[in-house]
Amino acid sequence: MNDRSSDGAPFGDGDLAPGTRTIHDVARLAGVSIGTVSKALNANGRLSAETRAKVLKVAKAIDYRPNDLAQSLHRARSMTVGILSNDSFGRFAFPIVEALERRLFDHGIAVFMCNATDDPMREQRHIAQLLGKRVDGLVVTARRADRRAPIEPAARGLPVVYVFSQVENPDALCLLPDDEGGARLAVGHLAALGRRRIAHITGPERFEAVRLREMGWRKALGEAGLRPDSSDCRSGQWSEAWGRDAAQALFSRRRAIPDALFCGNDQIARGAVDALREMGLAVPDDVAVIGFDNWDVMVEAARPALTSVDMNLEALGREAGASLIEMMGGRALKGVRRLPCSLVIRNSCGARGGAPKGENDHE
Repeated sequence: MNDRSSDGAPFGDGDLAPGTRTIHDVARLAGVSIGTVSKALNANGRLSAETRAKVLKVAKAIDYRPNDLAQSLHRARSMTVGILSNDSFGRFAFPIVEALERRLFDHGIAVFMCNATDDPMREQRHIAQLLGKRVDGLVVTARRADRRAPIEPAARGLPVVYVFSQVENPDALCLLPDDEGGARLAVGHLAALGRRRIAHITGPERFEAVRLREMGWRKALGEAGLRPDSSDCRSGQWSEAWGRDAAQALFSRRRAIPDALFCGNDQIARGAVDALREMGLAVPDDVAVIGFDNWDVMVEAARPALTSVDMNLEALGREAGASLIEMMGGRALKGVRRLPCSLVIRNSCGARGGAPKGENDHE
């Protein structure tokens, strides 16, 4: 780095690791008082444009990260949190945000919600606006749980929770549904009902959830003493049309046909049920069917009503709220945590509907 402090030393010199430097280091390297640094970083007080720019340049050069929340007892909080989402439809984000908001409300914290719609520039603008409001933390959620770019360094210094969203950063906290565990729960239930040829119709392989659910399908079959057949797994689109096409292909072949279907989402399951009906096969007598997501507008309108894996999005939201509150209090939380799914049993699998089955429940 060619930039130098007021005493001629490079900004990057010293034995402090990036992110551990203090306001005193910024003041020393910029050749100003601590009060001047505070005014420059907080965009208040009377400072010349040259001095403010110099302080900000030094702070950026040495990777200064003010740990305001860890010292929250010494300052007033805004008692607000920003929520950043790209789920414009709200199918997954709304249950999470509703539960999160309830948890934060109990602690007197309000939320600002912003929709980035997969637009990086729009996302950066929302982040800047949220930081301008001096929010005490940020929650990042999405319409799919695949990996995304972290929002740092824009939100550096604030606690951030990724829920139904994840990043590569090992220091980030990511809360996700256990897709593999949910699949094992569904397929294990079908096997316990006596189904021996359980096929899997799912979505695009590029999604991590698809790969994890297929892994759970394979593991559950092995645990039940059944051998998965590669021809029994069909990946395609997240749509009813694909569910119909895949089911027709599976049941029109001459070799052994399935007696159960585990579908990657409820839309696929609805399409498969329609195709089975058109082929003269009864659900669940001839073929048991289980979906994934427990989307009420899909599962309750299906005939018969659709058994489905529930990702427990409300639980994810509550956990996100609780975790953020802890982080705002100064506790460091990180890592990927996958919360258990549950199975909501209805008529499509051939078992009487009742209370949801958790991962540790048995027949």
